[in-house]
Order: sequence, then structure tokens, then C-alpha cells
Amino acid sequence: MTLDQILETARQAGMNAGANHNPTPVVFGTAKNILSNEIDYTQPTYYEEEGLCGFAWVKISPARGKFVNYLKKLGIGRRSYQGGYDIWISEFGQSYERKAAYADAFAKVLNENGIKAYAMSRLD
Repeated sequence: MTLDQILETARQAGMNAGANHNPTPVVFGTAKNILSNEIDYTQPTYYEEEGLCGFAWVKISPARGKFVNYLKKLGIGRRSYQGGYDIWISEFGQSYERKAAYADAFAKVLNENGIKAYAMSRLD
């Protein structure tokens, strides 16, 4: 595969994974007391069907090689402070689970094509 085919295949795999993932909905509210896991439903509550908020990215390590140079030429990603080259996932709003699914699928395609990549994520 050419570099542009690898990138497009990875993007498509990520979009499919994110779109087909069903996040666990969450209810945000006030706890009944400071040590409780129970929500006080007499106070305002908020339902979020897309689940928890968070971030995801794909880390390519090491930050060199033809594919990283290709990404730099396209203006995709940036060198990571922790080493490697990061591609941040901007699709799927703030949905942590959808972004993480995208990153997993994207990294898998890169690895299948000889590019050492890792899916990374964190909650907001």
C-alpha cells in the first residue's frame, strides 16, 4: 500500500469503529452525601448518551520514517513531548469511548502496515 492508502485506510477504519461503537450513557448529578455513590434526584441531573468526555490520539514511535514525514508534509499530527509523533482524534465530539475506538482501529491499521503505533486516551 502507498502512504496515502495507509492513511485513508486507517482513517476509514477509525471512522467505522467510532460510528459503530455504542458508548455507555451516564447521568451526572449531585451525590446524596459526600461519601455516597447515589444520585440525589431532587437536585438537577443531566443525561449524556455519548458517555464520558475525553481525548484520544495515536502515537507513532519512533517519530521518524517515511510515514511520519508524509504526515508532516500534510500538516497532520505533531511531535510529542513524551517522544514519538501524535495524531489527535478530533472526530466524535467529546465522546471518550468513540474516540478511543477510532484510535484503536487507526493504530491497528498502521501496525498491520509496519508502522509502530499505539492507541492512547484519557478522560477529561
